Amino acid sequence: MQIKAKNNLGLVFFPAFDWSISPTHPERKERLLYTKDQVLEEGLLDIEGIEEYNPLVATIDDVNRTHICIPDTESIISKPHLISAGGAIKAAELVMQQEVDKAFAIIRPPGHHAFRIVYGARGFCTVNNEAIMVEYLRQKYGSDLKIAFVDTDAHHADGTQNIYYNDPNVLHISIHQDGRTLFPGTGFTDDLGGPGAFGRTINLPLPTNTTDQGLHYALDNLILPILDDFDPDLIINAAGQDNHYSDPLTQMKITAQGYAELNEKLDPDLAILQGGYSIESALPYINTGIMLAMAGLDYSYIKEPDYNSKIVKQSTKITDIIKKRVDKLLSSWKKRDEIDIQAKFNTQDYYTTQHNIFYDTAQIRENQQIKIKICPDCSGLMIIDSRAVPLSIGETRNIILPFDVCNECRQLGYNKYEISKSDFNYIYLQDKKEDKLLTNH
Repeated sequence: MQIKAKNNLGLVFFPAFDWSISPTHPERKERLLYTKDQVLEEGLLDIEGIEEYNPLVATIDDVNRTHICIPDTESIISKPHLISAGGAIKAAELVMQQEVDKAFAIIRPPGHHAFRIVYGARGFCTVNNEAIMVEYLRQKYGSDLKIAFVDTDAHHADGTQNIYYNDPNVLHISIHQDGRTLFPGTGFTDDLGGPGAFGRTINLPLPTNTTDQGLHYALDNLILPILDDFDPDLIINAAGQDNHYSDPLTQMKITAQGYAELNEKLDPDLAILQGGYSIESALPYINTGIMLAMAGLDYSYIKEPDYNSKIVKQSTKITDIIKKRVDKLLSSWKKRDEIDIQAKFNTQDYYTTQHNIFYDTAQIRENQQIKIKICPDCSGLMIIDSRAVPLSIGETRNIILPFDVCNECRQLGYNKYEISKSDFNYIYLQDKKEDKLLTNH
């Protein structure tokens, strides 16, 4: 008797055979090829309701809708980047067009460390696949779509957070190994979002050696209650698999069963593959377990060859730390709408911050000054002045008009774009609502 999936599931594979940082780099095509072998061996594509689809190819306009690539997009990205982003878009379109109930894009190069401003690759990421996908959806289906990201990579999703830090219609939750012990060194509980979307950034740093117990405590007591409250139109699991106990780059102890159960509880509409570098010992089992969970099928038999049930036990100290952080974040979420934004951000005009960003892959150091206008009528015009070394481009000005921009902020943004032309060799204006990127270069 043929097995039938409870939920129709679309799978999009793109292993990017012709792209690599180096042949032996941890982020390489074998990450996906071993998963594909496991999928075929388990006969998943023989199950009624599970089907594989080819990716689309994203366009330069799709990238420019999300990023400002300096000096230009064409000189920063390659065709595999466009196909990887197009794989995420294809997965989303399958769900939005109701061809499937859920979709999992197993794609590379990955994306969640790519910021809004891009000079090159960092954390193995150049452009942010899931953000490009979301901006595509908002442009096509309406900017009032409410999106929730739940990023389960061991590394803080600093790029996705950066892009949606001040966006009130996007909830970004990242659960990751404590940034004091792992790249990129960010993602702490006090980082709760910008003045236009305060409270909609949630970071839960987990202690090293956290097991399935800690992960599911956070899911049951923090993430699921917040999702119920936010009530998104789409839930996206940015599915990083490097919290696994065998991953060579991290110090966590999550199992394939832990990941699969997370997806059963989370019930995401979409999963987009992020990191995970235990190529043979973990990724085939984690990804297969997630697929079965998303399809509503039994995943209890998907276990690593060296699986031992004792590994799910964690120390009392780790449990206590997680409970305290969960309590703090849940309290912040409940009080988010009671906050006096002008008092919180200590300004009545522009909220100004400085960021130092290290591109570990491309060996670039960038300094940003970010100014967000405090506006009662929209989430606020954003101005980012940026300089990157050792590049010789000089300082650039980047003006971002959000989807919900008010008329006053729009006019202000275009005025600043015109008057700044004499002061900057490179100036960009990204107008989300009009779906265009202007530049003087």
